[in-house]
Amino acid sequence: MKQRDPLPREALQRTLRAWFETSARALPWRSERTPYRIWVAEVMLQQTQADTVRRYYPRFLERFPTVQALAEAPLEAVLKQWEGLGYYSRARSLHRAAQEIVAHHGGKLPADPSALRALPGIGSYTAGAIASIAFGIPTPAVDGNVRRVIARLMGESQPGEAQITHIVQQLLPGEAPGTFNEALMELGATVCRPQAPHCTVCPWRDYCHAYATGNPTDYPAPRPRKPLPYYEVAAAVTIREDARILIAQRRHDDMLGGMWEFPGGKQEAGETLPQALRRELQEEMAIEVSVGEELLQVQHTYTHFRITLHAFITRIVAGAPRCIECAAFRWASIDEIHALPMAVTDRKIAQAVEKWLPSYVNGGKSG
Repeated sequence: MKQRDPLPREALQRTLRAWFETSARALPWRSERTPYRIWVAEVMLQQTQADTVRRYYPRFLERFPTVQALAEAPLEAVLKQWEGLGYYSRARSLHRAAQEIVAHHGGKLPADPSALRALPGIGSYTAGAIASIAFGIPTPAVDGNVRRVIARLMGESQPGEAQITHIVQQLLPGEAPGTFNEALMELGATVCRPQAPHCTVCPWRDYCHAYATGNPTDYPAPRPRKPLPYYEVAAAVTIREDARILIAQRRHDDMLGGMWEFPGGKQEAGETLPQALRRELQEEMAIEVSVGEELLQVQHTYTHFRITLHAFITRIVAGAPRCIECAAFRWASIDEIHALPMAVTDRKIAQAVEKWLPSYVNGGKSG
């Protein structure tokens, strides 16, 4: 960073603390605090907005109230509680970490930031948040909101991660460092927003170099984004005469690992969607299918790509299902499917199948 005058550390601490005392949102993870509850909240808040997390957090804790309960639960039950929250690797890591905490830490989260970072799914930010909020250890917790606040405070267009962390470390008070970290994140989330920041109510306005320029949204400079790859994907809705539906479980080391899906895959160059679906079902489950009507289309954007998922009614014409590129499969009723963890795209297919199923049972055809 550029050479600046020394930060008015005490003034920044005082004004931020006073603002937070009167302006902090009433969020469910800010009451009845334990290290476990703080950890669950911080993992959920990774790459997810607080308004979304507040719907999932109470339900998750009701189902898994302790580290021991989470460690002992089947992964499938954990994924089901996480369904719709996205970034499912967080749920798998949370589950593995709970098992490690029970096995190696006596069922209690370690206070040491290095020990926390050694657990699955806990990086520098999450370790800093847990250590400071749960245990009062003055450790920086730098997320996207904090990066933006500090970049604007210092008037830096492209600050480095180490530089941001160093500034936060300088500002952290020895007393209640967790409250300071929370307040800093809250400031970025509610006031120092990426667009249309509320500078008039910012407790750091008088110290902010970006505000002094008159163009605070120029800081930090936006990074150029590459266009997301796009794929057409086909999924098979295969229904037996007893109205049970073929579903497959994704392998645990795959994207969306452990989730259940309607089997299928990406369309390759030169293929029609029915051709792609027949190839995928042969490769994945060793069956040949005939492809009938298209049930619905679902558009979805993931972090690194976007898709249109086409669900087709299919019928097995040769072979018997077995897992080649899946973890498991089953013929399930629609009620059983609703009880299993599915990604949002497959859940939409399941909902469409439920509406369509009566026409099949009353004499419709499956392919």
